[in-house]
Amino acid sequence: MSQNHIPQLQPYDEYNAKLESNVHPSGWSNPTPTEPYHLVVIGAGTAGLVTAAGAAGLGARVALIERELMGGDCLNVGCVPSKALLSAARVAAQARNAAEFGIKIDSVTVDFPKVMERMRSLRASISPVDSANRFSELGVDVYFGQGSFTGRGQISVTRNDETSSNIAYKKAVIATGARAAAPPIKGLENVEYLTNENLFSLTELPKRFGIVGSGPIGCEMAQAFARFGSEVVLFERSDRILTREDPDAAAVIQDQLVKDGVNLQLNSTDMEVASSADGTIKISVEQGNGKHSFVVDQILIAVGRAPNVNGLNLRSVGVDYDKRGIEVNDNLQTTNARIYAAGDVCSKFQFTHAADFQARIVIQNSLFAVGPFGKKKASDLNIPWATYTSPEVAHFGMYPWDAEKAGVAIDTYFQSLEHIDRAILSGKEAGFIKIHTVKGTDKIVGATIVAENAGDMISEVTVAMDNGVGLGKIASSIHPYPTEAEAIRKLGDQFNKTKLTPFSSRVLGFLRRINVGK
Repeated sequence: MSQNHIPQLQPYDEYNAKLESNVHPSGWSNPTPTEPYHLVVIGAGTAGLVTAAGAAGLGARVALIERELMGGDCLNVGCVPSKALLSAARVAAQARNAAEFGIKIDSVTVDFPKVMERMRSLRASISPVDSANRFSELGVDVYFGQGSFTGRGQISVTRNDETSSNIAYKKAVIATGARAAAPPIKGLENVEYLTNENLFSLTELPKRFGIVGSGPIGCEMAQAFARFGSEVVLFERSDRILTREDPDAAAVIQDQLVKDGVNLQLNSTDMEVASSADGTIKISVEQGNGKHSFVVDQILIAVGRAPNVNGLNLRSVGVDYDKRGIEVNDNLQTTNARIYAAGDVCSKFQFTHAADFQARIVIQNSLFAVGPFGKKKASDLNIPWATYTSPEVAHFGMYPWDAEKAGVAIDTYFQSLEHIDRAILSGKEAGFIKIHTVKGTDKIVGATIVAENAGDMISEVTVAMDNGVGLGKIASSIHPYPTEAEAIRKLGDQFNKTKLTPFSSRVLGFLRRINVGK
């Protein structure tokens, strides 16, 4: 595979050369299989890597097949490069707002090529963890090429248009992930547009940047590029951003995007795009008051995903799939009992950490007979997630509409960061913590956090909910002062106050009136 045809490896500098040498080394020789593998894994993203490493660590003979770059989306075009950019964008915003803290900075200039070079450097430095050499040292046979099922218990690996290996397996795992898939937009096929797969190959900052879709990727990149200095126009069909999130959380982020200079175009429908002779792109949308047009230098399509099932020859081995992905049961077993799937290719939760834990389920279910507690189930996973805007939005468990649909009556406890000392002192009061409990009890069923580090803070609630620790008990755990996480403890106090009887309330009132210092 030539690096010239891999957008993730552009520009091909020393850092991308290092990345390639780790995750798709040009001189790699595929192994020669001598006996059937206990487990063959197709796809070396998070789900595939965790499955392969875990199975090999248990003593299984494991083969891992990857047609592009090991590390998958997360390392190459997802979590790692995007968070490098978001970190740089936060620094730029902090520098511009330094005067609020009494710090004088005469001017802030973003060196975008340097920002991107830093990202490539850091990505390359992380890549050895996902490298072919490392997994080979772990006892995994690593094959590069297109894996395809050819019959019962057989997979071929085609490399450079030639079948280089025929592999026999006892069990197989499909972990091929998903890819960006543009929605039907008139004229898009005639325009050179960006997705997450080539966005991180930019070396020049777009002066005018159009972004289609206000989900997590759209909002994160809109804010980042606005902070870098682009004139960002963010298009959304709905009347608000982050349509799957808590409306109160979305409102906080929407206000911040506007403050950062993002031009929000909500209720945008019937989109058309066209290239102009000068290389710019014209975007036309229908809104409530008529048709509107915008001219941008680059356009990012940040909506739409499709499972990577092409070339696998799944029908030949009885594995069913549709446009949403591969069909699996609760044990992550496909319609072929010998074949499992994990990660974005089969899951509605398209997160790295979800793929990680699904891989752990697959290892146990594929390699071991049923134990005393039965097979591991994907439905037992409680999966938190976060959108890494500034502030961040993190969620875990049920939303109110989920509870209503499930027939679960809930109480909701709310704490604004406007009354949390650490948030005030840091100038980060825009945010809140919202926790839902089963009505009349402290059993936590869901939470949403909006804060600068919400993705870190949500884990306290996740651990509590997973281990049956109620909201009232959180109040009894001492939290350091001042921290933003203290807001979670205050919600525990709120719950405990609801349990006070009239008598105990009078006693507490009496105690407060006593001057214990005399």
